[in-house]
Amino acid sequence: MSTKIHTLVDALGNPVAFFLTGGEAHDLVGADHLLPDMQADMLIADKAFDADERVLEPLAAAGKKAVIPPKANRRERRRFDRHIYKARHLIENFFAKLKQFRAIATRYDKTTRNFLAAVYLTASVIWLT
Repeated sequence: MSTKIHTLVDALGNPVAFFLTGGEAHDLVGADHLLPDMQADMLIADKAFDADERVLEPLAAAGKKAVIPPKANRRERRRFDRHIYKARHLIENFFAKLKQFRAIATRYDKTTRNFLAAVYLTASVIWLT
């Protein structure tokens, strides 16, 4: 009964791509859809995206850098740039702005198509302000 909004933002925190999944879906489902079309040279993401085969290896093959902290249960510890990782607050700031719109925060729309349209409309307003 819930929905996850997967989003890519640019270096200024403006949204560039969206994908919706059910609330029970893992974050990597959204990554599978959004990352192949990512145009940026660097991905800054949280621990949920610490997956070799689905995220790290495809990004490395495309010549892109991943700044993702390793999960606690990872066998091989990876290093990541903590200073660059601090910029991840931009995505959190975008979601905070998005949730200011009650129709998005409470998911007024019943269909996925209408809800995604509302997300795009709200993101346009955020982008313009």
